[in-house]
Amino acid sequence: MSPIATVLFVCVHNAGRSQMAAGFLEHLAGGRVDVRSAGSEPRDALNPVAVEAMAEVGIDIAAYSPKILTTDAVREADVVITMGCGDTCPIFPGKRYEDWELTDPAGQGIETVRGIRDEIRARVEALLAELTAGH
Repeated sequence: MSPIATVLFVCVHNAGRSQMAAGFLEHLAGGRVDVRSAGSEPRDALNPVAVEAMAEVGIDIAAYSPKILTTDAVREADVVITMGCGDTCPIFPGKRYEDWELTDPAGQGIETVRGIRDEIRARVEALLAELTAGH
């Protein structure tokens, strides 16, 4: 089964929000969507509180690593979801772009990150429903 779409999640550090979103979409889509994530200024490692929050809902993102955003990654994506990276994401005609206003989990405690995680899950579920409608 070939993926119905390629989705790229982008945030500044690619250590929290975009990684949680990618983890949820991979888990929920079951191979129906090609999932990628990147950051405009990636950190060296994932936010450990984001990893912990995802583990609480049975999704292991501990092996993920932050990646630099490239023009090719955007060009290859069908849907680009940005999360606070501003104007650093290149724009290509014919792509679907969404900007998700989400609190940055950097420096936040587990209670706050759980709320961010749950909001991301709801948005990912809605996105997946749209992408898979009619497939």
